[in-house]
Amino acid sequence: MSRAGQPAEPSDLIDVDELIAAYYDLAPDVSVPAQRVVFGTSGHRGSSLSTSFNENHILATTQAIVDYRAGQGIHGPLFLGRDTHGLSLPAERSAIEVLVANGVDVRVDARDSWVPTPALSHAILAYNRERASDDPGRADGIVVTPSHNPPRDGGFKYNPPHGGPADTDATSWIAERANELIAAGLEGVQRTRYADLDAEALEQYDFREAYVRDLDAIIDIEAIKKSGIRIGADPLGGASVEYWSLIAEHYGLDLTVVNPDVDPTWRFMTLDWDEKIRMDPSSPNAMAALVARRHEYDLLTGNDADADRHGIVTPDAGLMNPNHFLAVAIDYLFSHRPGWPAEAAVGKTLVSSMIIDRVVESLGRELYEVPVGFKWFVPGLLDGSVAFGGEESAGASFLRQDGTVWTTDKDGILLCLLAAEILAVTGKSPSERYAELEDTFGASVYQRVDAPATPAQKAALAKLSPDAVAATELAGEEIIAKLSHAPGNGAAIGGLKVVTADAWFAARPSGTEDVYKLYAESLRGDAHLRDVQDEARAVVSAALSDA
Repeated sequence: MSRAGQPAEPSDLIDVDELIAAYYDLAPDVSVPAQRVVFGTSGHRGSSLSTSFNENHILATTQAIVDYRAGQGIHGPLFLGRDTHGLSLPAERSAIEVLVANGVDVRVDARDSWVPTPALSHAILAYNRERASDDPGRADGIVVTPSHNPPRDGGFKYNPPHGGPADTDATSWIAERANELIAAGLEGVQRTRYADLDAEALEQYDFREAYVRDLDAIIDIEAIKKSGIRIGADPLGGASVEYWSLIAEHYGLDLTVVNPDVDPTWRFMTLDWDEKIRMDPSSPNAMAALVARRHEYDLLTGNDADADRHGIVTPDAGLMNPNHFLAVAIDYLFSHRPGWPAEAAVGKTLVSSMIIDRVVESLGRELYEVPVGFKWFVPGLLDGSVAFGGEESAGASFLRQDGTVWTTDKDGILLCLLAAEILAVTGKSPSERYAELEDTFGASVYQRVDAPATPAQKAALAKLSPDAVAATELAGEEIIAKLSHAPGNGAAIGGLKVVTADAWFAARPSGTEDVYKLYAESLRGDAHLRDVQDEARAVVSAALSDA
């Protein structure tokens, strides 16, 4: 019997001392693929216990970032933050050793505490606001986090001066350089031992104060306060815990931090779908304890460990599907932000719900559909041509009320506050509003499943041409689009999307496992979705038959 959604037991917990000892004791061999520095969509991730996230990885990656920023003419300060994972503090200190030795002006948290990803993006953009795009004094940053990953994992992410996730041209160069340095026994890595650092070596920056005091520039905080709604915020043991307490205090909101505990074992979590501890606020299993309390508050919210994701829990519906909340957020914002540019588009990833497409069309706005990865929204959020960018995995950000940039990375705190604003202003919970959208645009049934695929098949899938799909119908409907590139920006999607009037599927190879991810949605109900999925598997199998 599955224990998904059940409280963690002692046998589920990591040994934090063992985890940290392995960080320092185990040395990676970059001739082993699993032990190399590899940047995915959100930086390098791994575990010290599997020799994929160890001291040598971080020393080399930090030196590679120093070399990269020098090559790009970036000589301003570097903002550095960490989340609450057990490996984050050791990795942050390793990074500091290299940054200081290289003469980088490092800005660390003034309270020596945790820094959510959106607060780091906010800091970079605030510093660079009056600087030209080629100014060598621009700031950039590193956030040490594996996001919602299990407690045994560590993560290391670079954000360039645009404040968002680094693009592949940067991450590929950094990873290659880091692996070269590891292979050379760290020759070329400059380092000053943390214990030998002067107190003056690091500049202090109050990430929390700067972020929280600026929130009324993007959220109608006064409406939330006047409404008197009772909000419960669960940081899920993550970096937002002290931010939520300051938000409540500074703005006088009826907001309770329902779980203020921080513990690198995350012993207070309920288990995710695979019986692992994972701080995913979009997962009904990981959020089970919070959902059980949904009648105690007018609104409950959750964030992952670095607060770049959001989870919205309402008394009437429990945990909202992320796609549903994105649709409600878009519908509300474009009706309540008169200061936004009239021509600004709505950004979504191509595996997000088609309900969003219909909402955007009803608003008379342009849909900007891009591949998976928040980095695709960065240019538009920066220049205001994209007012909202959201992805199906519960990550989004949007413009300030005056139409200028807020963050160029995902902001889970912001989206949770938006849910409170929607309830305060409309008198309807976001889930009640979504039910109204479904009455207008149709009821969405959406699912992502994984299917086996060999490495050769995964490689073939990533390069598929629409011509490889011979079918003209999908689940009884005419196929109206076969896509290998995103309509919004023409970028390759690393897979295939097939669209009909009332349904679609997309297939993409996993970057870490021998499976491909099959996303599918139907506006015709569960039975139609199953037909779409069955035929999608057949379409993909036929296209990969020669791989």
